[in-house]
Amino acid sequence: MQKNLEEHLKVRLDKWLWAARFYKTRSLARDAVQSGKVQYNGQRSKPGKIVELGASIKVPQGYDVKDIFVLQLKEQRQGAPLAQLMYEETQASENLRASNAEARKLSAFHSPKPDHRPDKKQRRQIIQFKQQ
Repeated sequence: MQKNLEEHLKVRLDKWLWAARFYKTRSLARDAVQSGKVQYNGQRSKPGKIVELGASIKVPQGYDVKDIFVLQLKEQRQGAPLAQLMYEETQASENLRASNAEARKLSAFHSPKPDHRPDKKQRRQIIQFKQQ
């Protein structure tokens, strides 16, 4: 009965993203979809697009992009453990996010940070170097 009910449920893309807890508010979800940051089945779409079971959605999260498949349709926002059951992230997306996180971690420790601001002579040398 529950599966049959989900098949007939029509949920807008922005509402589904909000219910799955990708965005804090529906207006943030709507703005992300309208600006083209969210892709539905590999294409830009409108916030009113009806979400289907098994659809592929790419959602930006911080520095990374999650590639997910829709497993459940719900209009109401629920707790985080229940919201995570609404979708499944692809293995390639998880691996890419993990490697990007590792690269960010490594570069944070090895980036050279100057002890002080450059003085006037050093600024001139920097400008001259950039113009070459």
